Amino acid sequence: MPGWVKEGFREYARRLPPRCALSLHEVPAAKRTRNAPIDKLREQEGRRLLEAAPPGALLIALDETGRSWSSLELARRCDRWLQGGTDVALLVGGADGLAPACLERAEHVWSLSALTLPHMLVRVVVAEQIYRAWSIAENHPYHRP
Repeated sequence: MPGWVKEGFREYARRLPPRCALSLHEVPAAKRTRNAPIDKLREQEGRRLLEAAPPGALLIALDETGRSWSSLELARRCDRWLQGGTDVALLVGGADGLAPACLERAEHVWSLSALTLPHMLVRVVVAEQIYRAWSIAENHPYHRP
């Protein structure tokens, strides 16, 4: 990942308090060859994503087919998740999208935008939105309605 992506993610993750810690767990992308079956690669990647999620975590798939959430709605959801004490795992697929198994296992499917976003940008956008949601729930001045 380019330095600006790592720094952008780190900046927002650093701002969050320990009780709302945000960490990134990357799974290796499948090795693509010219004739590689995309469905099989996506399935393998999906298995690795699901294995990387903490046991018992609430799974949220990020996918363009999902439902969009406003910042206020995300803040309400994050507050409930924090109050519940359950780990939350946000599943972001590779270039070919998420495996059907990830979408089926997810409690929610969240769409950041109707636009297709590059994965490196998704990391920064999600980190910023999680920080914004926390700031809304805590009445921190970062979010200005």
